[in-house]
Amino acid sequence: QVQLVESGGGLVQAGGSLRVSCAASGTIFSINAMGWYRQAPGKQRELVAIITSGGSTTYADSVKGRFTISRDNAKNTVYLQMNSLKPEDTAVYYCTAGSHPRIMDYWGKGTLVTVSS
Repeated sequence: QVQLVESGGGLVQAGGSLRVSCAASGTIFSINAMGWYRQAPGKQRELVAIITSGGSTTYADSVKGRFTISRDNAKNTVYLQMNSLKPEDTAVYYCTAGSHPRIMDYWGKGTLVTVSS
């Protein structure tokens, strides 16, 4: 099993920046991909960004150029740097991990990011 613990959410004004982190523990040798999804009130959970152990990244169109995902393999931690935040970025951000970007078996409990206008 793999445990994921997010941190770093909070309240920020539009145009501001925030970084969320996710630390993985457990049977982490099985993990290749780590990333972030988000779920806004009344909406479905959606992909934000994914990064593989080799450094390949995938971003949602809505965050390209504003968000950057990075990974510290030595610390088993993935980060999401969010810049130029918009009110529509308000959501619970969930960390996820798995053996492949399309097979994300593990999920954190989420961290709330609120962007005020």
